[in-house]
Amino acid sequence: MSDASSSTGQPGDGARARGGLSGAGAPGEGTRAVRAGLPEPVKYEPTLPGPVFAAHFHLPGEPTGPYTYGRDENPTWSRLEQAIGELEAPDADGVETLVFASGMAAISSVLFSQLRAGDAVVLPSDGYQALPLARAQLEAYGIEVRTAPTGGDAQLDVLDGARLLWIETPSNPGLDVCDVRRLVKAAHARGALVAVDNTLATPLGQRPLDLGADFSVASGTKQLTGHGDILLGYVVGRDAEAMAAVRRWRKIVGAIPGPMEAWLAHRSIATLQLRVDRQNATALAVAEALRDWPEELAVRYPGLPGDPSHEVAAQQMRRFGCVVSFALPSRERADRFLDALRLVDDATSFGGVRSTAERRGRWGGDAVPEGFIRLSVGAEDPEDLVADVRRALEESAR
Repeated sequence: MSDASSSTGQPGDGARARGGLSGAGAPGEGTRAVRAGLPEPVKYEPTLPGPVFAAHFHLPGEPTGPYTYGRDENPTWSRLEQAIGELEAPDADGVETLVFASGMAAISSVLFSQLRAGDAVVLPSDGYQALPLARAQLEAYGIEVRTAPTGGDAQLDVLDGARLLWIETPSNPGLDVCDVRRLVKAAHARGALVAVDNTLATPLGQRPLDLGADFSVASGTKQLTGHGDILLGYVVGRDAEAMAAVRRWRKIVGAIPGPMEAWLAHRSIATLQLRVDRQNATALAVAEALRDWPEELAVRYPGLPGDPSHEVAAQQMRRFGCVVSFALPSRERADRFLDALRLVDDATSFGGVRSTAERRGRWGGDAVPEGFIRLSVGAEDPEDLVADVRRALEESAR
């Protein structure tokens, strides 16, 4: 076995540094996704080395190397972290990425590592459904929690004196968008850090650090990995001290991904651009079909011209996501619609290659009508999916 194949991915073993893709000019996003985080080629070795399963590593003498114990670091994570960093901040130096066992692990790592008793944090009132759980724990620790909607940059109104501003844009499930640059500028002027939940946009749709944010946080469970079979989260940050605190929090709580999950995630990123482009294009087709339906369905999709979020979204997003929302007149109608779908699974979460939809009101907690539907567009043929949605609308109206 060659020396390179027996190494664990530590510096000097050929792991690709950011910007290592050669050739004239910057690589395209598809090229970057396919090559992100790969080590330099080694004869007779796999392109993407397999997962490293290790609770401990050989450690003679002083523990000065990068891999000492499985709760702290793993070479499979390192490659995945490098890959995500190359997508979230391809042109930035000094950016660090940390992966976690889930999106909520990543979210809580930023909240609880950056805030102390007496601090104030601003959260979106229309954001991810699990944020109220975090709010209750923050308040139990003596942290003031303020909330405001995403749309209209309403969080600006409650920003004074806050230590951290948490942005979710587009918001889930309402798909409102805020002006990230504007909020970041206002927050930094007041001495606040800014974290952006980038789950729905993905790094191919939006790069929060390029828009000035201090942290980009996401659930890799969704479209980043795209197959509905991995729980994963990540945090990308530009400030070394702030990221050291996030890393310390991960070590304390042990919210680490398994090496198999990390390897599957890295493998899945190679098809990210292919999936995102197909799903985004189909999402627009579905949104247009819903918009043109004879009933008024209150359709929301940031990529749809005329959507309340479109103008701002077009200024800061390169792609608009795979989620479309709309509202049917009643809970019963929504349930009939979901039952009538043949190509769309009734399931929670979003971003997978198989389309899913659900009536969000069944969970409680979201300020949406009882007939509100969140539809995650998959990679099916657009004409098949549009036809399925139209047929289900017709059948559910009888």
